[in-house]
Amino acid sequence: MIIDMPETTVSAVARRLIKIREEGGAIALGRVLTLVIVADENEIEEAVDAANDASREHPCRIVVVSTAEGRPDQLDAEIRVGGDAGASEVIVLRPSSVVAQHPDTLIMPLLLPDAPIVAWWPNEVPDSPSTDLVGQMAKIRITDSLKCTSPSATLETLRKNHHPGDIDLSWTRVTVWRGLLAAMLDQPPYEPVTGVTVEGAEAHTSVDLLGAWLAEKLRCPVTITRNTDELAITKVVLHRKSGDIVLDRPDGRVATLSQ
Repeated sequence: MIIDMPETTVSAVARRLIKIREEGGAIALGRVLTLVIVADENEIEEAVDAANDASREHPCRIVVVSTAEGRPDQLDAEIRVGGDAGASEVIVLRPSSVVAQHPDTLIMPLLLPDAPIVAWWPNEVPDSPSTDLVGQMAKIRITDSLKCTSPSATLETLRKNHHPGDIDLSWTRVTVWRGLLAAMLDQPPYEPVTGVTVEGAEAHTSVDLLGAWLAEKLRCPVTITRNTDELAITKVVLHRKSGDIVLDRPDGRVATLSQ
Protein backbone atom coordinates (compact mmCIF):
# COMPACT_ATOMS: atom_id res chain seq x y z
CA MET A 1 0.00 0.00 0.00
CA ILE A 2 1.30 3.45 -0.97
CA ILE A 3 -0.16 6.57 0.65
CA ASP A 4 0.57 9.87 -1.12
CA MET A 5 0.81 13.02 1.02
CA PRO A 6 1.38 16.08 -1.20
CA GLU A 7 2.18 19.47 0.35
CA THR A 8 2.51 18.05 3.84
CA THR A 9 4.71 18.34 6.92
CA VAL A 10 6.94 15.86 8.71
CA SER A 11 4.67 16.03 11.76
CA ALA A 12 1.71 15.00 9.60
CA VAL A 13 3.71 12.09 8.21
CA ALA A 14 4.64 10.93 11.71
CA ARG A 15 0.99 11.11 12.82
CA ARG A 16 -0.10 9.15 9.76
CA LEU A 17 2.44 6.41 10.58
CA ILE A 18 0.99 6.08 14.07
CA LYS A 19 -2.53 5.87 12.61
CA ILE A 20 -1.46 3.17 10.15
CA ARG A 21 0.03 1.09 12.96
CA GLU A 22 -3.06 1.49 15.11
CA GLU A 23 -5.45 0.59 12.29
CA GLY A 24 -3.46 -2.20 10.71
CA GLY A 25 -1.77 -3.70 13.72
CA ALA A 26 1.71 -3.12 12.31
CA ILE A 27 4.26 -2.25 14.95
CA ALA A 28 7.79 -0.91 14.87
CA LEU A 29 9.05 -2.84 17.89
CA GLY A 30 10.87 -5.38 15.72
CA ARG A 31 12.78 -2.77 13.74
CA VAL A 32 16.49 -2.93 14.40
CA LEU A 33 17.54 0.35 12.76
CA THR A 34 16.49 3.40 10.77
CA LEU A 35 17.99 3.45 7.28
CA VAL A 36 18.22 6.94 5.77
CA ILE A 37 18.76 6.99 2.00
CA VAL A 38 19.83 10.21 0.29
CA ALA A 39 19.11 9.77 -3.41
CA ASP A 40 18.12 11.54 -6.60
CA GLU A 41 14.62 10.98 -7.94
CA ASN A 42 15.79 8.49 -10.60
CA GLU A 43 17.63 6.43 -7.96
CA ILE A 44 14.77 6.00 -5.49
CA GLU A 45 13.18 2.78 -6.74
CA GLU A 46 16.43 0.88 -7.18
CA ALA A 47 17.63 1.94 -3.73
CA VAL A 48 14.31 1.08 -2.07
CA ASP A 49 14.24 -2.34 -3.75
CA ALA A 50 17.72 -3.11 -2.40
CA ALA A 51 16.79 -1.84 1.06
CA ASN A 52 13.58 -3.89 1.07
CA ASP A 53 15.57 -7.04 0.27
CA ALA A 54 17.95 -6.29 3.12
CA SER A 55 15.05 -5.56 5.48
CA ARG A 56 13.94 -9.19 5.31
CA GLU A 57 17.02 -10.07 7.35
CA HIS A 58 17.26 -6.78 9.24
CA PRO A 59 13.77 -5.24 9.64
CA CYS A 60 14.07 -1.47 9.61
CA ARG A 61 12.34 1.79 8.90
CA ILE A 62 13.50 3.29 5.61
CA VAL A 63 13.48 7.06 5.16
CA VAL A 64 14.33 8.33 1.68
CA VAL A 65 15.22 11.98 1.13
CA SER A 66 15.18 13.12 -2.49
CA THR A 67 15.41 16.83 -3.25
CA ALA A 68 12.79 17.95 -5.77
CA GLU A 69 14.50 20.62 -7.84
CA GLY A 70 12.38 23.37 -9.34
CA ARG A 71 9.34 22.78 -7.12
CA PRO A 72 7.74 25.34 -4.80
CA ASP A 73 8.96 25.53 -1.21
CA GLN A 74 7.03 22.54 0.04
CA LEU A 75 7.37 18.92 1.12
CA ASP A 76 5.71 16.02 -0.69
CA ALA A 77 5.78 12.59 0.93
CA GLU A 78 4.60 9.05 0.48
CA ILE A 79 4.35 6.15 2.92
CA ARG A 80 4.76 2.55 1.77
CA VAL A 81 3.72 -0.37 3.95
CA GLY A 82 2.81 -4.01 3.40
CA GLY A 83 3.82 -5.57 0.10
CA ASP A 84 5.35 -2.31 -1.15
CA ALA A 85 7.78 -2.12 1.76
CA GLY A 86 9.26 -5.58 2.28
CA ALA A 87 9.73 -6.17 5.99
CA SER A 88 9.92 -2.46 6.71
CA GLU A 89 8.14 0.86 6.52
CA VAL A 90 9.26 3.16 3.73
CA ILE A 91 8.82 6.93 3.93
CA VAL A 92 9.81 8.90 0.84
CA LEU A 93 10.33 12.62 1.40
CA ARG A 94 10.57 14.96 -1.57
CA PRO A 95 11.45 18.40 -0.19
CA SER A 96 12.07 21.40 -2.41
CA SER A 97 15.66 22.63 -2.61
CA VAL A 98 14.95 25.29 0.02
CA VAL A 99 13.35 22.86 2.47
CA ALA A 100 16.12 20.32 1.82
CA GLN A 101 18.81 22.65 3.13
CA HIS A 102 18.26 21.13 6.58
CA PRO A 103 17.53 17.43 5.92
CA ASP A 104 18.29 16.51 9.53
CA THR A 105 15.19 18.39 10.71
CA LEU A 106 13.08 16.41 8.23
CA ILE A 107 14.45 13.07 9.37
CA MET A 108 14.50 13.59 13.14
CA PRO A 109 10.74 13.17 13.82
CA LEU A 110 10.68 9.93 11.81
CA LEU A 111 13.49 8.09 13.61
CA LEU A 112 12.76 4.95 15.56
CA PRO A 113 13.42 5.40 19.29
CA ASP A 114 16.54 3.71 20.69
CA ALA A 115 17.53 2.30 17.29
CA PRO A 116 20.80 3.03 15.47
CA ILE A 117 20.77 5.18 12.34
CA VAL A 118 22.45 4.12 9.11
CA ALA A 119 22.90 6.62 6.26
CA TRP A 120 23.34 5.48 2.66
CA TRP A 121 24.22 7.44 -0.46
CA PRO A 122 23.56 5.06 -3.41
CA ASN A 123 25.37 7.20 -5.99
CA GLU A 124 27.10 10.56 -5.59
CA VAL A 125 28.42 11.09 -2.08
CA PRO A 126 29.47 14.04 0.10
CA ASP A 127 33.21 14.66 0.38
CA SER A 128 33.07 13.99 4.11
CA PRO A 129 30.11 11.76 5.07
CA SER A 130 30.79 12.08 8.80
CA THR A 131 30.38 15.88 8.73
CA ASP A 132 27.36 15.88 6.41
CA LEU A 133 24.12 16.94 8.11
CA VAL A 134 22.64 13.48 7.57
CA GLY A 135 25.93 11.69 8.23
CA GLN A 136 26.34 13.38 11.60
CA MET A 137 23.16 11.67 12.78
CA ALA A 138 24.26 8.20 11.70
CA LYS A 139 26.34 5.57 13.44
CA ILE A 140 27.20 3.95 10.10
CA ARG A 141 27.60 5.81 6.79
CA ILE A 142 27.53 3.76 3.58
CA THR A 143 28.88 5.05 0.27
CA ASP A 144 29.60 3.48 -3.11
CA SER A 145 32.50 5.11 -4.89
CA LEU A 146 32.00 2.81 -7.89
CA LYS A 147 28.65 4.48 -8.67
CA CYS A 148 30.13 7.99 -8.63
CA THR A 149 31.11 9.98 -11.69
CA SER A 150 34.83 9.71 -10.84
CA PRO A 151 35.25 6.50 -8.79
CA SER A 152 38.99 6.72 -8.12
CA ALA A 153 38.90 10.42 -7.22
CA THR A 154 35.91 9.83 -4.95
CA LEU A 155 37.66 6.96 -3.18
CA GLU A 156 40.71 9.15 -2.59
CA THR A 157 38.53 11.93 -1.16
CA LEU A 158 36.74 9.46 1.12
CA ARG A 159 40.13 8.14 2.26
CA LYS A 160 41.31 11.60 3.24
CA ASN A 161 38.10 12.31 5.17
CA HIS A 162 37.57 8.84 6.63
CA HIS A 163 36.01 8.55 10.06
CA PRO A 164 35.14 5.38 12.02
CA GLY A 165 31.75 4.21 10.80
CA ASP A 166 32.39 5.15 7.15
CA ILE A 167 31.98 2.12 4.84
CA ASP A 168 32.36 2.02 1.08
CA LEU A 169 30.67 -0.83 -0.78
CA SER A 170 33.73 -1.24 -2.99
CA TRP A 171 35.44 -2.69 0.09
CA THR A 172 32.61 -5.08 0.97
CA ARG A 173 32.66 -6.44 -2.59
CA VAL A 174 36.10 -7.99 -1.98
CA THR A 175 35.03 -9.91 1.16
CA VAL A 176 34.75 -13.28 -0.61
CA TRP A 177 38.03 -12.73 -2.46
CA ARG A 178 39.83 -11.95 0.80
CA GLY A 179 38.36 -14.98 2.54
CA LEU A 180 39.34 -17.43 -0.22
CA LEU A 181 42.88 -16.08 -0.53
CA ALA A 182 43.43 -16.06 3.24
CA ALA A 183 42.15 -19.65 3.47
CA MET A 184 44.65 -20.80 0.85
CA LEU A 185 47.56 -19.25 2.74
CA ASP A 186 46.46 -21.14 5.87
CA GLN A 187 47.33 -24.40 4.09
CA PRO A 188 50.82 -25.86 3.50
CA PRO A 189 53.34 -25.12 2.17
CA TYR A 190 53.68 -22.12 4.49
CA GLU A 191 55.87 -20.02 2.23
CA PRO A 192 56.04 -16.25 1.97
CA VAL A 193 54.32 -14.58 -0.96
CA THR A 194 56.93 -12.83 -3.09
CA GLY A 195 54.54 -10.85 -5.25
CA VAL A 196 50.89 -10.36 -6.19
CA THR A 197 49.10 -9.64 -9.44
CA VAL A 198 45.53 -8.31 -9.41
CA GLU A 199 43.57 -8.07 -12.65
CA GLY A 200 40.28 -6.29 -13.15
CA ALA A 201 38.22 -3.50 -14.66
CA GLU A 202 39.90 -0.19 -15.39
CA ALA A 203 37.79 2.05 -13.16
CA HIS A 204 36.69 -0.50 -10.56
CA THR A 205 37.73 0.76 -7.12
CA SER A 206 37.52 -2.73 -5.59
CA VAL A 207 40.60 -3.62 -7.65
CA ASP A 208 42.58 -0.87 -5.90
CA LEU A 209 41.30 -1.79 -2.45
CA LEU A 210 42.07 -5.50 -2.81
CA GLY A 211 45.55 -4.69 -4.12
CA ALA A 212 46.19 -2.28 -1.24
CA TRP A 213 44.98 -4.84 1.33
CA LEU A 214 47.21 -7.58 -0.08
CA ALA A 215 50.22 -5.23 -0.15
CA GLU A 216 49.68 -4.29 3.50
CA LYS A 217 49.06 -7.82 4.79
CA LEU A 218 51.69 -9.68 2.74
CA ARG A 219 54.38 -6.98 2.69
CA CYS A 220 55.24 -7.64 -0.94
CA PRO A 221 54.97 -5.80 -4.27
CA VAL A 222 51.55 -5.76 -5.94
CA THR A 223 50.99 -5.28 -9.66
CA ILE A 224 47.56 -4.17 -10.86
CA THR A 225 46.60 -5.00 -14.43
CA ARG A 226 43.52 -3.25 -15.82
CA ASN A 227 41.29 -4.26 -18.71
CA THR A 228 38.63 -2.03 -20.19
CA ASP A 229 36.55 -5.04 -21.25
CA GLU A 230 36.03 -6.36 -17.71
CA LEU A 231 33.34 -5.42 -15.20
CA ALA A 232 35.04 -6.27 -11.89
CA ILE A 233 37.98 -8.20 -10.40
CA THR A 234 38.78 -11.14 -12.67
CA LYS A 235 42.00 -12.69 -11.34
CA VAL A 236 44.38 -12.64 -8.39
CA VAL A 237 47.74 -14.43 -8.47
CA LEU A 238 49.86 -14.92 -5.35
CA HIS A 239 53.42 -15.74 -6.40
CA ARG A 240 55.40 -18.15 -4.21
CA LYS A 241 58.64 -20.05 -4.66
CA SER A 242 56.91 -23.44 -4.91
CA GLY A 243 54.21 -22.18 -7.29
CA ASP A 244 51.42 -19.69 -7.71
CA ILE A 245 48.00 -19.53 -6.08
CA VAL A 246 45.52 -18.40 -8.74
CA LEU A 247 41.95 -17.25 -8.15
CA ASP A 248 40.47 -16.77 -11.61
CA ARG A 249 36.95 -15.51 -12.46
CA PRO A 250 36.97 -14.73 -16.22
CA ASP A 251 33.19 -14.66 -16.70
CA GLY A 252 32.48 -12.51 -13.64
CA ARG A 253 30.44 -15.28 -11.96
CA VAL A 254 32.21 -18.61 -11.45
CA ALA A 255 35.68 -18.52 -9.86
CA THR A 256 38.36 -21.22 -10.08
CA LEU A 257 40.95 -21.55 -7.33
CA SER A 258 44.11 -23.41 -8.24
CA GLN A 259 47.44 -24.02 -6.50
